Amino acid sequence: MADPNSTKNIGLRGITVADTKISKVEGDKGNLYYRGYHILDLARNSTFEETAFLLIYGRLPGAEELRHFTSQMILNRDLPDMMVHNLQERPATASTMDVVQSASSLLADYDADPRDESKEANYDRAINLIAKLPTMVAYWERIRSQQPIVRPRTDLSHAANFLYMLHGHAPDPGVARELDVALVLHADHSFNASTFAAREVASTRAHMYAAVSAACGALSGELHGGANTRVMEMLRQIGSIENVDEYVKTTLESGNKVFGMGHAVYKTYDPRMFVLQPMSERLGKITGDTSWYDMSVAVMESTVKHFKRLKSADIYPNVDFFSASAYFYMGIPPHLFTPIFAMSRVAGWCAHIIEEKFAEAQPKPQLYRPRAEYIGNYCGEEGCVYVPMDKRPLEPETPSN
Repeated sequence: MADPNSTKNIGLRGITVADTKISKVEGDKGNLYYRGYHILDLARNSTFEETAFLLIYGRLPGAEELRHFTSQMILNRDLPDMMVHNLQERPATASTMDVVQSASSLLADYDADPRDESKEANYDRAINLIAKLPTMVAYWERIRSQQPIVRPRTDLSHAANFLYMLHGHAPDPGVARELDVALVLHADHSFNASTFAAREVASTRAHMYAAVSAACGALSGELHGGANTRVMEMLRQIGSIENVDEYVKTTLESGNKVFGMGHAVYKTYDPRMFVLQPMSERLGKITGDTSWYDMSVAVMESTVKHFKRLKSADIYPNVDFFSASAYFYMGIPPHLFTPIFAMSRVAGWCAHIIEEKFAEAQPKPQLYRPRAEYIGNYCGEEGCVYVPMDKRPLEPETPSN
């Protein structure tokens, strides 16, 4: 029987491995803070550019500081011509997250001195990465769909410019603001899988591009990223609001999950849901089709009802549940939902990489080096004796069919 107090083989869940000053998650109370500011306060009042500054530098900027930070992001938006050529040579079947992961590491080739590990150099790399990830995503989507790329504009916000590069026309300002808020909501979430991957790589003194590439790799896994994509696929499969209750009932009674419901950390409502639910409703009204929102609400209510019946417990929607329909209303295809997560979370990744490299929350930088307990038993306590090839027993013949 497994030891309930063991810290092994549990994916480090509930294990505190380091201190951080960047974000705080209160799972029992349903709160999320960036550098001391509640996420709902930032969603109401801030922008992604200002939130990125807050995460990277640890404080809100003054007006001139924000203008300079934003101008630097704008200057760094476009990709080098050789990187664009590299994208054009990739097979159209390549996953967008794979493209973003490899393109992030490729940026090291265009860094004037990738070995410069000063804090200022890392701040510059953070701005470069935050600025370029949306361009990677938009360029690749247009290249893979055989459309000409749309170069970034200098007169649009971070969110509006992404929608412009993706769709080829300037977005509705209200829709652009909705995406801006969504990016704020996803910008950090403490030591999640991708952030931990970034920090572990950063602890080896690898450059920021390598650490962000590792984070992209972690996010590409279906147990971390992709939940809102599966929410949208679920809604499409259900088809209409009349089918919701039977779908949810059958799904839960079969021991399966309803995507977007429940969270590994939050034991109550994910605070970001309180922004994303009304956002989805507003966007549905703008597009003249609230069916995806209405179906989402029905799925949520049905899941709460049947989960309570089956498990005698409560379940709540997480950040992915209403972001699915919100992004879909923005004209963003579901296969880009995880890359958009990366476009936002890269601000948090870079903040954590800097905190790790410069021990901003620790006594000194430390290489992550956990231990594993060996449980192999191949030849007894004395170990195996190497047998030359000509002395090994013949392999049994494979039976023919």
